[in-house]
Amino acid sequence: METEEMYQKLKTMLADVVPDVELRYKAELAVEINRLKKERNAVILGHNYMEPVLYHSVTDIQGDSLELSRKAAETDKDVIVFCGVKFMAETAKILNPTKTVLIPSMAGCSLAASITAADVRALKARYPGVPVVTYVNTYADVKAESDICCTSGNARAVVESLESDTIIFLPDEYLARNVARETGKHIIFPSLDKSASPNESELDIQMIGWKGRCEVHEKFTVEDIRSVREQFPDVYILAHPECSPEVVAASDYSGSTTAMIRAVQATHAPRYLLLTECSMGDNITAANPEKNMLRLCSVRCPHMNQITMENTRDSLKFNRFVVEVPEEIRVRAVSAVQRMLRIG
Repeated sequence: METEEMYQKLKTMLADVVPDVELRYKAELAVEINRLKKERNAVILGHNYMEPVLYHSVTDIQGDSLELSRKAAETDKDVIVFCGVKFMAETAKILNPTKTVLIPSMAGCSLAASITAADVRALKARYPGVPVVTYVNTYADVKAESDICCTSGNARAVVESLESDTIIFLPDEYLARNVARETGKHIIFPSLDKSASPNESELDIQMIGWKGRCEVHEKFTVEDIRSVREQFPDVYILAHPECSPEVVAASDYSGSTTAMIRAVQATHAPRYLLLTECSMGDNITAANPEKNMLRLCSVRCPHMNQITMENTRDSLKFNRFVVEVPEEIRVRAVSAVQRMLRIG
């Protein structure tokens, strides 16, 4: 009976998105996962980029990295299963050192992999005393070298909170450029080559960036927007701030994944297009069937896509994969994460 009820629930929400045979199979998995969750006294956190059936059947809390970080800090459960990529699960462990944090697959992230703790130390040595803002899409050892973390949703507020003439902002190039534009700061992307002499642009340093990019968001172009608007002139286009400044400027709205969801819910456009990981459009469609979401996106994050119903079940069943953060790194990183959470 439980399986049939779950199937009917998923069919109501996802019949236009997921094939029926898949819904039936995954309804069985969902019932098993929810049973294991109760047995383990676990909570499942699901990022907005999770595939639709998982997102709508087994996750207890959904959201972007900021929302999930907040909820991870508040949970009273013994086990946290993070349906997202590794840096997100690390953040949960940083905030909950005594709890078991599991991730169904050790999924990486092109953006998090673009910078190391050694890179941050080199920048701090080159620009001594300059506060370091690190995007939450980084690994724990990078956060440990930072003064404060931020998300795409609060990046501008974090930068402005420091009240500093100069900021090091890492590692997303496009997010940094978008924040620099919003705050009126001149941004540079310096070389760490010690033999290189400063160029003229470094004479007025207000923001120091890093050329890391998200492999999903860098694919969207202004030409994509132009083509969509030619076919659908009444479309309302929402872009993630990890898209290029040109794409953000050509869109109607830019914000974090949670902010984009709220913007869709709060507006009444004839149709919408999201410039971000494509599963999120399906998740919004399932929760808001009255909204007309264009399904022109074919860009899936290969890392987020590693999280499945099967390995979420196995994570609870076999206690894998356990996420650990060395204590000497965790105690340094937690300060930067907590400062981010206080700003909101």
